[in-house]
Amino acid sequence: MKVVFMGTPDFAVPILERLVEENYDVQLVVTQPDRPKGRKQQLTPPPVKVAAEKNGIPVFQPEKIKNEEEWRKVEEINPDIIITAAFGQILPKGLLDVPPLGCINVHASLLPKYRGGAPIHQAIIDGEKETGITIMYMVEKLDAGAILSQKAIPIENSDTTGTMHNKLSELGSELLLETLPELIEGSIVAEEQDEDGVTYAPNISKEQELIHWDKTSIDIFNQVRGLAPWPVAYTTMEGQRMKIWATEIIEEKTNENPGTVIKINDDNVYIACGEGTVLKLLEIQPSGKKRLDMKTFFHGAGKDWTSGMKLGE
Repeated sequence: MKVVFMGTPDFAVPILERLVEENYDVQLVVTQPDRPKGRKQQLTPPPVKVAAEKNGIPVFQPEKIKNEEEWRKVEEINPDIIITAAFGQILPKGLLDVPPLGCINVHASLLPKYRGGAPIHQAIIDGEKETGITIMYMVEKLDAGAILSQKAIPIENSDTTGTMHNKLSELGSELLLETLPELIEGSIVAEEQDEDGVTYAPNISKEQELIHWDKTSIDIFNQVRGLAPWPVAYTTMEGQRMKIWATEIIEEKTNENPGTVIKINDDNVYIACGEGTVLKLLEIQPSGKKRLDMKTFFHGAGKDWTSGMKLGE
């Protein structure tokens, strides 16, 4: 059975590698073009390309797979199935119709919730207690295809987008390998998604990164861990941007205005949030500095911090 795999970021790498380990005949990997990265803007291959080359699999990097001249190159492989995972583009109908077993996608949410490019971030930001993986048929509409299989896992309070990313990537590879034999033998029945339950998780915007201290401590706690380790939530102090990497909810109340530094003791800083709630900062990154725990911060850049100071504009 000839497979074409389509994916781009780290999330897709374990899925590709498990297909190879299980001796699926991956004839071609399609991924996004190399992009400039870092301060030096050095042209960098996507992680899936690196994994494909390591395994000796040919790589195709079209700018836009929707262009017929591009997807025809995939058709030339004559694949039995196309498997995608975080590829980053919607496949055109002409390509969707090519493989006899269809085009299937490994999506990091329990569809129909969180269609779109940032399902892991959004589930944590929203305070969900669980998320999971959906294997579904691809259609021209975003993440709207019929569901082949699903598996849920809990989101712990200690989880960030980084930890859930890794958990879901591994879960996705496991569920895909469980689903493929049934799909190949024709014993699986796909179920259409319930359109009444659809929610969306578009790519994270710059506006979502900014902390609004008038939100409750739990909302900010979820925002911070939902944006860690990328793109990272931030606030401002005296006009300077400061990233917030980790926080802790404190079970006490305050009458101070949101964003106010309530108290500083034992290298801990407590911030007033909306509805009288309180949040403790654990790790921050001042502008131009490295990521720091609060003890290190207060023995350096934060030595002048005092209670009554205000975060945010």
